[in-house]
Amino acid sequence: MAIRCLTFVAVWLLAGALGGSPAKAAGQLNIFNWGEYTSMEMIEKFEKQYDVKVTIDTYDSNESMLAKLKSGATGYDIAVPGDYMVAIMVSEGMLERVEPNQMSNFGNMDERWVDVYWDRGRHYSVPWNWGTTTFIVNTKAYTGDIDTLALIFDAPSELKGRINLLRDVNDVINAALRYLDLPRCNSNPDDLRKLQALLLKVKPDIKSFAYESKELINAGEVDLAQIWNGFALRARRERPEMHYAYPREGFTAWMDNLVVLKGAPNLDNAKLFINFMMDPENAALQSNFTAYANGIKGSDRYINPEILSSPEYQPPPSAPEPEFVPPCDEKVVRMYDKIWTNFLK
Repeated sequence: MAIRCLTFVAVWLLAGALGGSPAKAAGQLNIFNWGEYTSMEMIEKFEKQYDVKVTIDTYDSNESMLAKLKSGATGYDIAVPGDYMVAIMVSEGMLERVEPNQMSNFGNMDERWVDVYWDRGRHYSVPWNWGTTTFIVNTKAYTGDIDTLALIFDAPSELKGRINLLRDVNDVINAALRYLDLPRCNSNPDDLRKLQALLLKVKPDIKSFAYESKELINAGEVDLAQIWNGFALRARRERPEMHYAYPREGFTAWMDNLVVLKGAPNLDNAKLFINFMMDPENAALQSNFTAYANGIKGSDRYINPEILSSPEYQPPPSAPEPEFVPPCDEKVVRMYDKIWTNFLK
């Protein structure tokens, strides 16, 4: 696990930021987040405003984050789980009900992100970043139509053996189910046999399973890689021939969310950070670093125009509506895990 520690400290008096009495904030805040996913400039600003020292440890998947938190006391105050993982953590009593909907900056949240399936009314979480997961293609290596999942599951000769898939059971299986035109969270035995047969058929075409899609692309190791749209933009800055696909069969939407962990040792500072990130300027600092949207109204005027106008940030009108996939029940998860384990052998 990569570890990043941020140690910028300064002082100010907080005057009712959470809608309560004026108070002085100070001390520590411990954040558990995805790697390469936190704006240092934004963290510096928070530290200076509130006299809070922030430390950040990182993880590479929702599942590894959950496993770490379940392993025992971690000292973390805040985590940044994806939408389906927020739903799981709420159901398992792992989160503090901090009521972001009562904080002073809550009015800045885009209304469409308030009554979300994972936290209706926003009692536990606020948006961090949101985006889509499809794939990026080297259009010098392959010059045909890229907006189809057939490039992965019926790969043309130019791409065989040059494909990286995310080492993520949900992203890969959901993409395969879309290609087969089958439902997600699927426990139908016949459908699962079709799914497994497809994955075994394409396995020889896959070079690697890794989260480091951008690095593999930029190193010239692969010509197609599953990737998130913000990382795709960051990869294209270095290699303009890399284009982000919007497959006509559909693709995943996701939102990563700030949550406060049950028993957070620095609960007040965690609440300060939750409210801080619903400020448009602060949300924009995060978006300018990651190149993802943030769910906060008014932030666009502070976001780099290059990001706002990019095809990764603004899907074409022809693109299908991205799909949020809620967590599957335990029976489906067990079936998927068996198929996934067999696929990785």
